[in-house]
Amino acid sequence: MSEILDMMVNGDAGSSISGVENVVLVLLLAFCIGHIIGWIYIWTHAGLSYSQMFTSSLLVLPIIVSLVMLLMASSVMLAFGLFAVFAVVRFRNVLKDTRDTTFILWSIIEGMAVGTFHFSTALIGCFFISFVFLYMRFVSFGGRHRYDIVLSLQWTDGLENVGRLRTILRRHAVRAQLASQRDLDENNLDLSYRLQLRDPSRSRELLSELREAQGIARVALYHREDESEV
Repeated sequence: MSEILDMMVNGDAGSSISGVENVVLVLLLAFCIGHIIGWIYIWTHAGLSYSQMFTSSLLVLPIIVSLVMLLMASSVMLAFGLFAVFAVVRFRNVLKDTRDTTFILWSIIEGMAVGTFHFSTALIGCFFISFVFLYMRFVSFGGRHRYDIVLSLQWTDGLENVGRLRTILRRHAVRAQLASQRDLDENNLDLSYRLQLRDPSRSRELLSELREAQGIARVALYHREDESEV
């Protein structure tokens, strides 16, 4: 145990890692680092497009890559074999989900581990990564709830009077973020807001008030339960 702690504190171990306890240590450390990467992505993401599946993949990919490196560290021939497997595998359908790609990578690595008689590494990797996927499903890792609705409207009363619109939004929303703004001409603007409502069940009242307000030519409201897949 002291040797493992010394390895973590004083430097890289390179190819000297061997043994079941060290394999578990590597996977656990990759699991922790994957959490940090995923959390940083969640906290810093500010765009309109957000995917919980992509965020989950950020957690599991360091573990899969660590498993790859554990196999490659023991033999240069395994590294060439891994490249050959990736070169042979072809998919007619494009994988649209990042999580699907991680499962393909996982399957390939497990097959290589078993085929090269690294049975303990294959079993540890299989159970550990299975646990990670079940854990992510149980805690809904990567899901976030920041906004209830997306509001799209056309403002026809000029940019200098848009404060009247913000007053209406503040009455109904705890948080209102301008997501996009497009100038149609001098007085007409296409605006899009993301809103966290004070009471999501009263979204129709907001919609009715906006339709009756002066300066709004068109308004549309889109509900979203959470911001996990956009």
